[in-house]
Amino acid sequence: MVKVLGMGNALVDIITRLENDDLLDEFGLPKGSMTLVDLDTSNFIHAETAGMDKSRASGGSAANTIHGLAHLGVKTGFVGSVGNDDMGQFFQKDLKNNQIKPILFKSMQETGKAMALISKDSERTFATYLGAAVDLRAEDISHDVFEGYEYFYVEGYLVQDPKMFEKALRLASQAGLTICLDLASYNIVSEYAELFKTVVAKYVDILFANEEEIRSFTGKNPEEGALVAKEYCDLVVVKLGAEGSICVSEEGMVRIGVRPSKPIDTTGAGDLFAAGFIYGHLKNLSPEICGKMGSIIAGRVIEVIGAKMDEALWENLRREVVALES
Repeated sequence: MVKVLGMGNALVDIITRLENDDLLDEFGLPKGSMTLVDLDTSNFIHAETAGMDKSRASGGSAANTIHGLAHLGVKTGFVGSVGNDDMGQFFQKDLKNNQIKPILFKSMQETGKAMALISKDSERTFATYLGAAVDLRAEDISHDVFEGYEYFYVEGYLVQDPKMFEKALRLASQAGLTICLDLASYNIVSEYAELFKTVVAKYVDILFANEEEIRSFTGKNPEEGALVAKEYCDLVVVKLGAEGSICVSEEGMVRIGVRPSKPIDTTGAGDLFAAGFIYGHLKNLSPEICGKMGSIIAGRVIEVIGAKMDEALWENLRREVVALES
């Protein structure tokens, strides 16, 4: 059975439903943004939202995708860094409970937290304290990490440690893994544009991006940008939210629609889309079918709070996804 290894920022999502957006202004958080904050600010936001409807889940972009693949029956592992604290124990236990092999390095910092603030219109705003997540180092990554895996999924946020990021991609490539990269954030792409172009051309097989990220990467609109990015790798997938997605491969460009849904929280939609797409790809299905699988799962996760769904929902989703395989 094909196995997928993920690597990314190990974060615990603390999901809070806002009664209105006034608090976003008070915290100085642009609506819909992902803002990095220090520990004091993270704790302040947590305290100021006490009493509101909250839930907790292991998170981080790559971890969300790996969780999705695990629920689809794929053997998975996850590489990250956590603190030696209750949040770190929670993160590791959540991986194990979902049959994901934890490859977690311990840090003296507190485990990273993402305060996910959900507005009434389902838009989510993140105040993220990275903490221990950024303590994953190049020396932690060895050939052994990649043994037994066929796919490697990595989030672009890790580019902020260029040495570790490039080493992980290089070792995965040397081990013969199919490498999938999600560009993660348009501002990160803008800051590290040249490095991204270098590593995508050298190592990446499948590139995931949203509309803003592909524009930062290529300077083009989604359609033109996907075609330009295809010059760097084998397959490019551009996620367009309610407009569906675009996939460019050797067979050309295909457009994939969305699953009809009633969104209440878009957290994790892109991550779960990637899970469905990769599931189809490892089954050797066409890009169009892969995209439809991604859309099915993304369309369902936006109907719940957070990036996690219960087993009853996954049971139905597995039936829908498997139906596309024939």
